Parts: sequence; structure tokens; C-alpha cells
Amino acid sequence: MFLLAQLCQPAHAAPDEDALGKAAGYPVARSVPQAYEQGFIVGSFSAMDSIAPACTLPPSAQPLPLKKAESETVFRYRFDGRNLTLDDYLQRQRATAVLVLKDGEIVAERYNYERTPAMRMLSNSMAKTIVALGIMKALEDGAIHSLDDTAATYVPELKDSLYGNTRIVNLLRMASGARYVEDYSANDDRARFNAAARRTGYVQAARLITERADGEGQRFNYAGVQTDVLGLVLRGATGKTMCEYVTEKIWQPLGAEGAGTWLLNPVDKVELAQGGFNATVRDYARLGWMMANDGEAAGRAVVSREHLLDMTDAKRQPEDFRPGRMQYHGSTYVGYGFQTWLLPGSHRRFALQGVYGQAIFVDPQLKLVVVHMAVGKDASGDASGNHLGAERDALLRGIVAKYGNW
Repeated sequence: MFLLAQLCQPAHAAPDEDALGKAAGYPVARSVPQAYEQGFIVGSFSAMDSIAPACTLPPSAQPLPLKKAESETVFRYRFDGRNLTLDDYLQRQRATAVLVLKDGEIVAERYNYERTPAMRMLSNSMAKTIVALGIMKALEDGAIHSLDDTAATYVPELKDSLYGNTRIVNLLRMASGARYVEDYSANDDRARFNAAARRTGYVQAARLITERADGEGQRFNYAGVQTDVLGLVLRGATGKTMCEYVTEKIWQPLGAEGAGTWLLNPVDKVELAQGGFNATVRDYARLGWMMANDGEAAGRAVVSREHLLDMTDAKRQPEDFRPGRMQYHGSTYVGYGFQTWLLPGSHRRFALQGVYGQAIFVDPQLKLVVVHMAVGKDASGDASGNHLGAERDALLRGIVAKYGNW
């Protein structure tokens, strides 16, 4: 069995631990903007719901058991001309936690920077996939009649606006066509939209986006505002908050062991759909496990298999949204389904991903889930030169190689 000390502490120093606040016990910020500063990011990413208002998703009355394997699996990968292990990875990259689930068993689990399994960690944009699961469940329940409906069908306040006139399916694919730049710079459209939402609420902020650069459905353009509009659609269609609906339809049925939380916009008390969800690493693994089983948990359907495939199967997406074809940041490596990243390879494999290194990788064929939480040096990619994304991909390929082919 795993030793607790082995779970919670790496064998050697974690990267940049002094700059990240080790001497102060990895303090939690006093405000949301401060949470992203280097000396507060570790503590804050494990306690965001204590900094900002949040609603709670109560756990399942019957949590899905996650058995620990009797012996830990050793994973190796190759990067930068070296043969490395999972423990090497946690000494090289600013990962706060890594968990590997194979066939429903935890075969490896590590925590860095004094983080523990009980801590709820910020998902950032992994939350987008949870919103999509809610949309698909509302479609299944009949609360949403068709993904070809426009957003304004369920959010009348968006009538005669760009996003209100956009079909739900194109919001799911990040293909509204809106002229919108999200590059995580200080004054990009994302920063302006979020500032407006904090002042006036999400509906009024969404109405400020008025120009299309492309025809609807033609081109992938990653923009979190589209997920925020989907959150409004889900609330309007179901007559419930996202916290209430996702708790009832997704969180409890998948067998969550702990409470989840969703950060709220202070002005209108609406959930931060594009990135405000928080949960423990093991409950993120349970979420991934449900998706690895095509929507089932403990033998019961949480989301229908067909809807899960609509979200995650590259063959069900238009060609220009598939891995090898879709243009994103000058690369065609990944594709995009419904608020879910699609990975290349020999079979269906997909990921929930968030800035600063958050990810859940899911391989349904291998019944493999990898949860990766982090406090990367930069939000926009690899501007810091630490190659977190590239080395994380190498680690994932090494984990996959233990069980099958990429």
C-alpha cells in the first residue's frame, strides 16, 4: 500500500518552492488578483473558494470507491534527451499533484508543495467540459430541445445580440465566429470581458461583443465567454443554478466523495462557467473515470454514451476541428469537440485542460485517467521557457506506453 508520506511529499525539492511561498507555509491570497502572484498561487489554487464567493455541490451519498493498487506502478518517459520518472517530473515542473487511475485503481499519486488529497484545487478551464456535460444532460432531459437552437432561445436577455443569435452547437465548439482575442495578456478581450462581467454581470458583458470575424461554425477560436454564455443557457433552460443542476445530474451520480465548489461572479451571483470549479484530485479522477466509461459510473448512465461521444470523438466533429487539421497557436496537434480537447493518436483520447497546467487526460480504450494539477509560470503557454506543456505531454506518452500504444 502507498505510504502517506509518499503521497504528500516528493522525495526532493519541488521547483521554485522558495519563490512560491514555502517559508510562509504557502499562504492563501487576500483577493482574487493577488491569488495569481507567485508567492500566493500555490496556497490560493487550493483555496480559491475561501477567497471568492462560491456555491457548493454536495457529494454523493454513495461515493464511488477508488481502490489503491497494492503496489505502485513506475512510469518512465523520455524528454530533453533523458530517461526520466514521475518523481523526476515533480522535481522539474511545477505540478502540485499527479494521479494515475488505471482500470479504476489508483496506481500512482503524488502531491507537491505540501498539498494534500483533501484540498479542493482550482480547475481553471477544465470547468468548461463540466459545463458541456451539463448541456448534454439538459438535452437528454428535454430541457434543451436542440443544439441547433440559439442561445437566446433560453436566455431572452441575449435577444438580438451576437452570442444570443449563435447556435448552441457552435458555442460548444468555440466557433461563434466572434472577433475575440484570448491570449492572457493584460488587455486582451478576455480581460475586458471579465472586467465588464464583474461590473454589470454576464448578460450585459456578453452583449458588448458585437462583431464576427468569421461565419458561425466555420473556425475554432478559443474564447471563454462562449462557455459563460453556455452557463447562462443551462441556467435558463433548467430553471436552476449550475451548482444545483450539475450537483443533481453530474456530480452526485458520478460518485463524488467530497464537495465541489463553483466560484460566483459577485454582481449577478452567476457561476464562473469558464473556469471557477474546484474539487479534490481524487474527485477529478472520478470525473475522468465516468468519461472513460462513456458516461457511466458504477454501472449507471450519468450522461448518455451518444452524447459523450458527441463531445469527445474526433470523427463526429467537422474536419477542421479534428487533430491534425485544426489550427491553434500555430499548431495542428490537437482538435476540439464540445468544450473538450481532442488528442491525436491511434484511438480516441481526449483531455480537459486549464491554464497554468491543469488537466485530466482520458483514454477510454485503455481505461486510463491522468489528473495533473499545476501552478505553471505563465498562463498563456510556454512563455516562461520551462516547457511544462511539452514535458507533460511526454509524461503522458510514457504513461500510455506502459499499457498500450499512442
